[in-house]
Amino acid sequence: MMSEELQFFLQEAAEMMDKAVVNLERELVKVRAGKASPDMLQGLMVEYYGMPTPLQQVANVKNTDARTLLITPYERKLISEIEKSIFQANLGVTPQNDGENIRISLPPTTEERRRDLVKQSKQIGETAKISIRGARKEANEAIKALQKDGLSEDLAKDGEEKVQNLTNAAIAKVDKVLETKEKEIMTI
Repeated sequence: MMSEELQFFLQEAAEMMDKAVVNLERELVKVRAGKASPDMLQGLMVEYYGMPTPLQQVANVKNTDARTLLITPYERKLISEIEKSIFQANLGVTPQNDGENIRISLPPTTEERRRDLVKQSKQIGETAKISIRGARKEANEAIKALQKDGLSEDLAKDGEEKVQNLTNAAIAKVDKVLETKEKEIMTI
């Protein structure tokens, strides 16, 4: 019975750590690396008949080249709302409206800006590591509580070791994701 509870806590810790890595990847997509990507606008909300609606539900977003995005609203009257949302999102870009479409041209990133983006990515990575360590702490506290309720010391030590292995693996994944993003950002 106790080992089943231990397995449950280990599984829960693993899931929380995996979620932290997935969230990191989702957040890093929003950090632009000098290349235009429709994912940059992920999460951008547009007022549509008084309701905040994701941009992807009211417009088509695609790349025309490596540095340009083309946004084609499904309804022409949404152009001003989309423009307003882009300005409010403070993405560091200026949308250009031609009456039917909105173009976003990304300026070439300077060395200094790329270094800032790497710092921003590392901060996002540190947040993921904090989440992973939090999951480790919760799992270890749960193991200690099980030990007080009668779990053997050997099983508790084994559980703590497994939690640490999960933590090490998750942090290694975070470091690998960050390394890949840094290479992407620093590549001209």
